[in-house]
Amino acid sequence: MPAHHEPTSATTADQLAAAPQDVDERIDGYAALRSYAAIGDGRTVALIARDGRIDWLPVPDLDSPAVFAAILDAEHGGHIALRPTDDHGPVRMERAYEPGTNVLVTTWTTDTGTATVTDAMVTGVAGRLPWAEIGRCVQGVTGTVEFAWAVEPGTLLGQATPERLDTVNGAVIAIDGVTIAIVEEGFDPVHEDGARFSGHFRTTGATDTEAGSKSILTIVGTHDEPIFIPEPHNTMRGIDRTIQNWQTWSEAFSYDGPWAAAVERSALALKLLIHSPTGSIAAAGTTSLPENRDGGKNWDYRFAWVRDLAYTVRALNRFGLREETHAAVSWLMRTIAHHDDGMPIFYTLGGERSDEVEERDAPGWRGIGPVTEGNRAGDQLQLGVWGDIFDIMRQYVDEGNVLDRQTAKTLESLADEACTKWEQPDSGMWELEDIQHYVTSKIGCWQALDAAITLYDVGQLQGSRDMWAKNRDLIVNWIAEHGWNEELGYYVMYQGSDKLDASILLHAPSGFDRGPRMAATIEAVKQQLSSGPLVYRYSGVQDEESPFVACSFWLASALACVGREDEARTLMDDMVAQGNDVGMFAEMISADTGDFMGNLPQGLSHLALINASITIEELAGGGADDVKHVLPDVGAESHTRV
Repeated sequence: MPAHHEPTSATTADQLAAAPQDVDERIDGYAALRSYAAIGDGRTVALIARDGRIDWLPVPDLDSPAVFAAILDAEHGGHIALRPTDDHGPVRMERAYEPGTNVLVTTWTTDTGTATVTDAMVTGVAGRLPWAEIGRCVQGVTGTVEFAWAVEPGTLLGQATPERLDTVNGAVIAIDGVTIAIVEEGFDPVHEDGARFSGHFRTTGATDTEAGSKSILTIVGTHDEPIFIPEPHNTMRGIDRTIQNWQTWSEAFSYDGPWAAAVERSALALKLLIHSPTGSIAAAGTTSLPENRDGGKNWDYRFAWVRDLAYTVRALNRFGLREETHAAVSWLMRTIAHHDDGMPIFYTLGGERSDEVEERDAPGWRGIGPVTEGNRAGDQLQLGVWGDIFDIMRQYVDEGNVLDRQTAKTLESLADEACTKWEQPDSGMWELEDIQHYVTSKIGCWQALDAAITLYDVGQLQGSRDMWAKNRDLIVNWIAEHGWNEELGYYVMYQGSDKLDASILLHAPSGFDRGPRMAATIEAVKQQLSSGPLVYRYSGVQDEESPFVACSFWLASALACVGREDEARTLMDDMVAQGNDVGMFAEMISADTGDFMGNLPQGLSHLALINASITIEELAGGGADDVKHVLPDVGAESHTRV
């Protein structure tokens, strides 16, 4: 493990050259959401603030209750702290991921010296470990730096009370089936508060670094199983192995186009959300981080949304990453077939249906609640999902793969269902309670039937091709009549509405329309939904929430699709710079303050960055984009691809 790491993977050149910065201050115990970096092991994710505290870690899985959840409950949530003391003057820091990895290196500078902390969720020789293991290695660089650490398991957001268990092999902490062990080497004697500290057991330690010194703090966790206690030197070696494992994965990338550093970082962020035990992909790493300052819009995104999974497969497939794409496609189609109850919105990471929501006894980030586990959107009708599934399956076949008969039968059934469902109102892409005939939902069904016909024509599907083609054309006619408003000069959000919906931007890259009507709608989105480079989801939502990060990248893609490449590139430059100091994005960014809002890391934000980058590069180079299918000629001029 190198003794000192220069920051090499921040988002912009200015950030790369930045001098160490003062440590961010907390407000009422809460760090700014922009402060967090993520590490993970293919099963769970930990969030580390700029002051060195780990404020989020579910054990053992991403969708398990979080043993360390101070991001949602500063007093009782629990955290893992490690940073220099301020006894010798101000403390400054800079941080970056090891190149090509999700291993974080923080360089700490005080008046007395410099030291680094390398944070990793340790992986094994064959991939993820069967337990959760975080290694935090402190290395002296120059002079001396006094470090202190503290481990305080929380209450599982008000569900349980930590209990200390003294065993022949040391003390562990048990919390409702979760067992946590702490192992260290190179620190001063550990202090364990048998009495409560803010409602927790608190274990602490300290060390003074010197040039070349190494200390290691290891936190291990299991659920309803024995706990393995690692040797500290093995965790040291495990961090080095984890760096190598990540770099080996990153070497498989086949992208060297514009914004390459941001694209790679986004791919690595997505990798953190892939649930390796099943192949499913979580929409985000957290629950209940608020979308506005008033609360209420606090959702649990630790589920596998079909839409997000489809976008992830499309992005990773473009990098030539075979294992993840095949695992996700196979898991999705197998899970749909197993449930045999129509088109899903999302599943649990284990492949189950769920619409149960439980509210937890916790204040929420900076007191903005509620804190929930679960999501009620599972029983909604969202027609756009049909297009997402069929589009990735068409791409999967385009890459030279073959559908098995069970998958083909499932797709044939879904295509038939799209023919009967597309005329119904639904909740739309944004999962709204206002049931309407959303225009982009209809386009999703068009996209599904267009892909089904292609798969039929190449011998991958059987079934009712004539019925699919008839309904595909009917959808085009419906949109020409009800989706386009001639007086307003743009595609409306739903039939009879005068609102704009930024999700229409997805259907320039999809190939539905790259003509004058789409170009006019793109301009309307720029004028009515944009605040600088940031874009809101739809008309009227400006009063309820911050701009949605993915929408800005969708706008960049759409601009490129209608020939406005210079604008697309300018917007991409502006948006890539909106990431935090390590290139991570949340769901939303405040137009007023630049603060992150919503859950993070947010898969859809990083997906949109990747797909926009590749779309702009492909179109600029004159290469084939990922859309090979043209709408039937139904006499609508604007429905002709450029």
